[in-house]
Formats: sequence, C-alpha cells, structure tokens
Amino acid sequence: MNPDLAHLHPYPFEKLAQLKAGCTPPSNLPHIALSIGEPKHPTPGFITEAVIEHLHGLSNYPTTAGSIELRQAIATWLDKRFHLAGNIDPTTQVLPVNGTREALFAFAQAVVDRTAHTPLIVMPNPFYQIYEGAAILAGAHPYFLNCTADNNFMPDFDAVSNDVWDRCQLLYLCSPGNPTGAVIEQATLTKLIELAHKHNFIIASDECYSELYFDEAHPPVGLLQAAVAAGYTDLSRCVVFHSLSKRSNAPGLRSGFVAGDAKIMKDFLRYRTYHGCAMPPSTQAASITAWNNEQHVVTNRQLYREKFDAVLAILSPVMNVTLPEASFYLWAETTISDTDFARRLFDEQNVTVLPGSYLARDNNNSNPGSHRIRMALVAPIEECIDAAHRIVKLIKTL
Repeated sequence: MNPDLAHLHPYPFEKLAQLKAGCTPPSNLPHIALSIGEPKHPTPGFITEAVIEHLHGLSNYPTTAGSIELRQAIATWLDKRFHLAGNIDPTTQVLPVNGTREALFAFAQAVVDRTAHTPLIVMPNPFYQIYEGAAILAGAHPYFLNCTADNNFMPDFDAVSNDVWDRCQLLYLCSPGNPTGAVIEQATLTKLIELAHKHNFIIASDECYSELYFDEAHPPVGLLQAAVAAGYTDLSRCVVFHSLSKRSNAPGLRSGFVAGDAKIMKDFLRYRTYHGCAMPPSTQAASITAWNNEQHVVTNRQLYREKFDAVLAILSPVMNVTLPEASFYLWAETTISDTDFARRLFDEQNVTVLPGSYLARDNNNSNPGSHRIRMALVAPIEECIDAAHRIVKLIKTL
C-alpha cells in the first residue's frame, strides 16, 4: 500500500460521529443537520429532464475532454461572468470534471514534481480537507496559512517567505472561502499571480461558492478575471475550479469544470485520460442547459438571502456571528470550546453543527478553527429558523 495513506487525517465527519457517540438528544425534537455543505434546494426540473432525455447516449463512450458543446457553454459562461474579453478557448482551456472534489485532488497528483526537494503545497487554514490529502498523496508537504478574524479570515500572504514561495509548487485558494465565506480581493489575486510567475508555481482557485453571494451588483471576483485585468491574457499559471453542485443545487449530478492555462490543461487532460474519468453523455447534456441558464441561480441566491436574514436576526443578539461575503456558511464564534458546544447542541437540542477545529490544523501554536462552529444553512428555512432558536436556548444555559 502507498505509505502516504497512513498520513491522511480522519475526515471531519468521522470526528463528528465520534464526538456525538453516547449522546441521547431529546426525542421530541426532530434532528436538524447544519453540519454538511450539501445543498437541499430542489434541483431545477429542466436539469433533471435533460438527464432523462439524453440517457440514450449510454451506448457510447464519452471522451475525457467532453463535447465541444459543453466546453463552449462553459467558456461562454466564464467569459460573461468574469469579464474575460474572449480570452478563454473552449478547445484548449476548458475541461469538464465529475465534481470539483475529484478534480481538486487529481490536479495535485498531476502537477507536483516529486523529484524536487521538499515540495510544498500552500493552502489556507482552515481548509477543505481535500487540499491536504491531495498534497500528502502527491508527495508534497502541506504549508498552512492561518485565516483568522484579525485578518478578515484571509491568509497573510505578505508574511510568506521567499524560501516558501520558492519551494511552493501549487497554491490552493478557496474564494469564497469554506468555511469562512471570505472573498479574496482582485488586488490580492493580482499580487499572487505575479508571485506565481516570479517563483514558478501554479495557482488552483476553488471557486465553487462563487455564485452564492448577497449583492447582485457585486459578485465575487475570480482568478481568471484578475489575470485578464492584469494583462495575463493567456491565463498563465492560473487554473479555476467550478461546480454545478452549489450554483444549481445539483450535487448528485457530479458536474463541474477546470479552466485556465492552456499548457497546464493539456497536461492535465493527458493525466485524466489515463485516470479514466470522462463525464457521462447525459450529464454533459444536463450541464449545458445548467450553464446556459442564470435565472435559477438568481432564485437560488434569494432563497439563501432569506435564510441568512432570518437566522442572523435570531443569533446576532447572543452570538458573535455575521453575514459572510458569500457561500452558505455561518462561521460563528463560541464562548466554550467548539467541540463542547457542538456536542452539547446535539445532546440537548438535536442540532448538528461542525466544530471549527475539525476544519483546521494546529499551526503557529494555534488552531484557527478553535472556538468556532460551521453552520451550513442548507436546510429549509423553517428548519434553519428552528435550529437558530435552539442554539439560542443552549447559549442561555452556558
């Protein structure tokens, strides 16, 4: 077996199951899960129907690169959404993937040079644990950048030494952030692109929450948008990851894409051809309809706005919690340890949240997830409001 498998940490939900073991929540209160970031809004019917309508395509092997129609739909959406001024070629700079999770993991396996001396993959802390696992199994070392309230939950990129940047082969970004909801500003993205060219590393920007924002006039900026605006019209050293899971409430479709630097995409396509991960034809057809439709995404954002408004009105008077810049998470502070809070909330109120420390690593003598919980406002609004009232009841007993 690959010895690096032994270095993988338990997944946060494994830890959560252990934390809840032995609890006996009140049977008169139905369980409310705010722990996992799985969208619960209905998948639009036109996406479901497109899958059904194109099931006849099962008689053919799909290509790894995907149909040109799908890649064109993705490129058109990217160009319009991120103001790329036509600087995205569907034939060389776009690849469909079966959800961003598998792509984010596979990307590190494809790009890391194992022969280099102690290669680093730099990532935020707290983080989506796939980044860490991808680094370990690619033969690299994760290098964590703490994201705390003191820095608006942004990594302090200016504090990173030249030696670290020289050893860095891949920088994972997550904007909007999971779990913080923080959005990286365009000026910072531009600076990072310049560092990538200077120190010879690749930027992988996980932007799967980019369409869950609250101000229709100010959507989050993206890495490719920053690259084009700064004159890097070839998108060199820049790769973005997007998904229909959150944008279109279609997590079971397992559909997303990777786009950016044509040379990197060519090599990643070669890797994926061996990997054997082509998207089924019916999924491709449904994805085309999803990327071509924006009205359902606008409606989706409105549903989240209503939930955030209602929940924050209940929690804000008793808890340090604020509206994130984007995403569907609340990153709330607790007055007792995050694990104690989460266990008591389940045991006494039958509400499940995720302890923040499970999403981070001890780094520089601290865990930036400590004394915080992540709440995913994915349940129906009535359940979210009920959960908020139960959280208030718990807080009043502390």
